[in-house]
Amino acid sequence: MKNRSGEKIKLASIDELLGVVNEESAMEIEISKIHPFKNHPFKVLDDEKMQDLVESVRINGVLTPVLLRMDDNEEYEMVSGHRRMHAAQLAGLTTIPAIVRELSDDDAVIAMVDANIQREELLPSEKAFAYKMKMDAMRRTAGRPTKEGSVGSYGR
Repeated sequence: MKNRSGEKIKLASIDELLGVVNEESAMEIEISKIHPFKNHPFKVLDDEKMQDLVESVRINGVLTPVLLRMDDNEEYEMVSGHRRMHAAQLAGLTTIPAIVRELSDDDAVIAMVDANIQREELLPSEKAFAYKMKMDAMRRTAGRPTKEGSVGSYGR
């Protein structure tokens, strides 16, 4: 039987092209079961930008999942997404799309700072406190083996 040339070609999926293969998938989590990140340095303000976000959530829902982790009490702790969750509450939602990831305290701090530091409306004091939190976390993780078994490169 003659081989058809198309049989050997495997086209990449959209997820593969975007690099999200085998990524965590979002699930709906009850907002009432989520508590804020300890010492979260960024204020959530009920300003004009928040009202715009609330209106967007009312129309489109929460488009980007929040990032949560389980705490020592088996409850959800917000790592990234405090503003989205606040907007969802103001819009009357009771659940929010979330990715739950296993993160150490230091990894959670680094993820939280990295997800928020680029925001334009941050106060200099918020940025300074956030950078200090991240620096302290990175110092604590320096030299720890990574999941792959090699030593991390933070602080070098």
